[in-house]
Amino acid sequence: MQTKVTPDNTEFAILCFEGPDEYSLAGGLGVRVSTLSTTLARMGFRTHLFFVGDPRLQQAEERCRGRLALHRWCQWISEYHPGGVYEGEEDKRRDFSKSIPGFVRDEIVAPAVRKGKLAVILGEEWQTAQSVCWLGDALRDGGLRDKVVMFWNANNTFGFERIDWGHLNRCATITTVSRYMKHIMWGMGLNPLVLPNGIPKNLFGKTDKVKSHALRAAIGADLILFKVARWDPDKGWTQAVEATARLQQDRGIRTVLLARGGMESYGHEVRGNARSLGLEVKVARPDYGNLDSCLAAVHAAAPADVIDIRSHLPLDVLKVFYHGSSAVLANSSHEPFGLVGLEAMAAGGVAFTGCTGEDYAIPFVNAVVLETNSSSEIAEYASYLREHPDEDVRIRRAARRTARHFTWEAATRNLLRKLENQARVQGMLGGRARPSLLPGFETEDDAHGGQ
Repeated sequence: MQTKVTPDNTEFAILCFEGPDEYSLAGGLGVRVSTLSTTLARMGFRTHLFFVGDPRLQQAEERCRGRLALHRWCQWISEYHPGGVYEGEEDKRRDFSKSIPGFVRDEIVAPAVRKGKLAVILGEEWQTAQSVCWLGDALRDGGLRDKVVMFWNANNTFGFERIDWGHLNRCATITTVSRYMKHIMWGMGLNPLVLPNGIPKNLFGKTDKVKSHALRAAIGADLILFKVARWDPDKGWTQAVEATARLQQDRGIRTVLLARGGMESYGHEVRGNARSLGLEVKVARPDYGNLDSCLAAVHAAAPADVIDIRSHLPLDVLKVFYHGSSAVLANSSHEPFGLVGLEAMAAGGVAFTGCTGEDYAIPFVNAVVLETNSSSEIAEYASYLREHPDEDVRIRRAARRTARHFTWEAATRNLLRKLENQARVQGMLGGRARPSLLPGFETEDDAHGGQ
């Protein structure tokens, strides 16, 4: 019997609302599943990604030399909701939950099992919880459940009140993205495995220092604070705006906040708050999504105290903005993982994180870890680093070294090891499993009270 999960003996199916299409990308979840699925495919695993896709694109598409299959779901509903993946969310969720289980069982799992392969199902976030439950039931009814490893992952606490946790825990191994989230779920009587996010390797390439200088020149400030997050009170936008005002008005430091929010209505409140503090707010609208267009748009908006960037920022643009800024404000009060902070560190930026799910951040070693929700804390540390450039350089270098331990390749290897353990528990792989069993499966000793 084989003892390892390998591309020859394993096939993956990932279930998620978000995905790689621009229509489907709303935040870190879309980045997670897009990069995870691509990484698995590049490692040689046949991988299927089911997501609520752009209705204008083909329903099925193959990438990575045929190893990655994209399955765009709910397109007939999305045609009526062009605003993005979460428009018409409830109709899409119901359709996804009803149609996914039979298709995945018959078209993915059953053929893999006939070939003697291990089938792995990875569900992501609350919208897929019901489909994972119903898929588990369908596999059990079809005599296939013991041939499949099923994980379901919590990226946030959104929708927790809508999940049938008992049913889900019987059907799948529950996982989450950080120790912070694990502790929250402990309080609910759950004990999830931790499967952290990762970052792409191309963040570690040589940073274009000429472009970083061009960003600073375009803005013409002493300090640049950069923040990219949804417009949401939990994301620390109030503190970011107030810190900008404090640095300018109390310390006399010319400071500009570069803000990239989302489409949420809370953005109006943030901009109104900035104006009430005497800050000038302008909008930057890049004509294209490339770096030169973004730099030109920022230059056109300057001078301003807050520059609101109204455009998707690709990774190569973010990399320059992370590196060229004085501080990247990833200062959420509730952050399950903190992908922005880790990306900033990989690009050689100085991340100002909260102290929730950012397991990678070590205070004043590789990042600034904020312990209060006071804007004065941000202002104090930002001005300190400006006055001590040697400390700024040291933190940036340490940040890049730390981030190298959090690539998607490393995160995927961690996932594979935990999948192997569960497969051994189910008798699908040889070797010795760890003694703590995962949900849904008992040994004979456990069934008899360990006697």
